[in-house]
Amino acid sequence: MGTRTRTRRFAALGIGALTATVLGLGQAATAGASTPDAQQGTIRNADAPGATAGRYIVALDGEASASGTARAQARTAAERLTDAHGGKVDQVYSAAFRGFSLRASEEQAEELAKAPGVRFVEADGTARVSGTQPNPPSWGIDRIDGALNSSYSYPNDGSGVTAYIVDTGVDMTHPDFGGRARSGRDFIDNDNDASDCQGHGTHVAGTVGGKTYGVAKNVDIVSVRVLNCSGSGQWSQVIGGIDWVAQNADGPSVANMSLGGAASSSVDAAVQGAIDKGVSFAVAAGNDSSNACNTSPARVPAAITLGSTDRGDGRSYFSNYGRCLDLFAPGGSITSTRNGGGSTTMSGTSMASPHAAGAAALYLSAHPGASPAQVRNALVNSAQTGVVGNPGSGSPNALLNVSSLG
Repeated sequence: MGTRTRTRRFAALGIGALTATVLGLGQAATAGASTPDAQQGTIRNADAPGATAGRYIVALDGEASASGTARAQARTAAERLTDAHGGKVDQVYSAAFRGFSLRASEEQAEELAKAPGVRFVEADGTARVSGTQPNPPSWGIDRIDGALNSSYSYPNDGSGVTAYIVDTGVDMTHPDFGGRARSGRDFIDNDNDASDCQGHGTHVAGTVGGKTYGVAKNVDIVSVRVLNCSGSGQWSQVIGGIDWVAQNADGPSVANMSLGGAASSSVDAAVQGAIDKGVSFAVAAGNDSSNACNTSPARVPAAITLGSTDRGDGRSYFSNYGRCLDLFAPGGSITSTRNGGGSTTMSGTSMASPHAAGAAALYLSAHPGASPAQVRNALVNSAQTGVVGNPGSGSPNALLNVSSLG
């Protein structure tokens, strides 16, 4: 089928601008320790751009666990706290992040923040896909094998690995997936049909594991829908998706998050928690042409954070940069699977990240017992160095290269 170009911009926000909670560069508090916020009844990010009125994320003391007992204990704690201080529990998290999302008044949330057993309360915010632009046909998988020479050579096909696409959903019927794509969970409609209605997630999934457009051509694909048909969603929904991945991942696994927002302790803690459970995460750096350390989940140290390059190996004009990046990968003018069939071309760090997720699947296929740290190190150590033009202040000059993986 023919290639169709899809256009997506974020009006008034710049290319791929991300409007979730703003926190700065501090990391989440250590599990089990009370914080000054909790002692004072402070709501993190209450006045931040993108904060959602009446919606909060509550972090509880204690370690995250994927056990059924841990989920039940977290739910009991959430119900006890809301019975005492008011509000309504939405989602309960326990596998990657111990806490819950809450609908409440500001006064109720402030009282809850002071309660014993609460680490912190954070205003919910908005996450968005990391941006797309129309451009000419794709070249990305050709470049990541070390040479732009009209061919893609890869060490294996990613067999035995599962890739979780945390995004707008996936068109699981697209022929390029060859029956390897299945539904995980939909946190927008709260059901088990994680189909795509926007297109971004299908494009991302095709770059990770499509037989024509993909890096890892036989990886299993699981759709986890956390963004709506407009390409946005609440942080509380995104955390639900991350927690679901941590709860359900079995065997060698990688997750791709081509989304983001301004810095959020809750999101960072959830991603770190899922990595601690053994899932490698590839994440987009963001498209604001600014410091990636100011965005989540790009600033999570244990994640593999990707900036975008163009066909000439220069940093894409929209790509974020800085010390929080691990690698660059092709992100400008990437052709991949289109929702509903055929192909389409998009640009953004959203398109760079799935190249790395696919590369992680290649490494895990050959090294199924590798930890997320080992996967990250393998990708970083095999990168081409010194080839990225104008990588940006603090950025590593390193371009993804799969030729020595395997």
